[in-house]
Amino acid sequence: MPKRISAADPTQAVVTANAAPIRVVVVTMDSHLGGAFSRAEQALRREMPGLRLVMHAADEFSDDADALAECHADIAEADIVVAAMLFLDDHIRAVLPALTARAPHCDAMVCCMSAGEVMRLTRIGKFSMAGEATGAMAMLKRLRGKTDSKGGNASASSGRGQMKMLRRLPALLRFIPGTAQDVRAYFLSLQYWLAGSEDNISSLVRMLVDRYADGPRRGLRGVHKVAAPVEYPEVGLYHPHAPGRIVERLDSCRQPRKAPARLACC
Repeated sequence: MPKRISAADPTQAVVTANAAPIRVVVVTMDSHLGGAFSRAEQALRREMPGLRLVMHAADEFSDDADALAECHADIAEADIVVAAMLFLDDHIRAVLPALTARAPHCDAMVCCMSAGEVMRLTRIGKFSMAGEATGAMAMLKRLRGKTDSKGGNASASSGRGQMKMLRRLPALLRFIPGTAQDVRAYFLSLQYWLAGSEDNISSLVRMLVDRYADGPRRGLRGVHKVAAPVEYPEVGLYHPHAPGRIVERLDSCRQPRKAPARLACC
């Protein structure tokens, strides 16, 4: 006779928590990450059967009323919202009212690499971007880089230097208590997004659920291990048989040549 699992059984508690319904909605400029999101959802649903992960791209809903209505409906019911790369006026006007209405009621809203009116909707834990440009917003301004006398980016503030700073910030904030941990989560979200892949998207969702799921979904917190962002080289070569499939040196993906077969003498 199978053993009966009591309500106090920790294994049963984890199973119950994992099954809690949670809706994560991503709104972004285009659908180039669609394939990675689809694969990430399949992997995540094995861990969180109650998860619904959807992505809406402006290149699809900007000229399709039905697609826009579906986007609005999903935002209105979202528990966690990620809005990224929304900086064109048409795209912003299409979704800003829906995002604004949902921001105070969802568990978390992460807005990144977007126009100011979208960025100000960010609210994760105790951290909000609705106020003045202090704290994380000041750091974000530093990431944008200084300009030279002609208005161009100075060499010291190159994209490589900015990415290096972005990767260092979470490590610097790791041991600072309070709101700094929510600021750290925001910068980690940026790292996951900028290195968009199935692994990083999965980790982004896990992190946001792990830290900010609330209400009936609160049992999802602390259930799953969240991996650090996978870093990819700024310039690299893709090869399906190379370690990690992306390498920085050509000789890393060269296959050793097989010795030619010797003919047997008769």
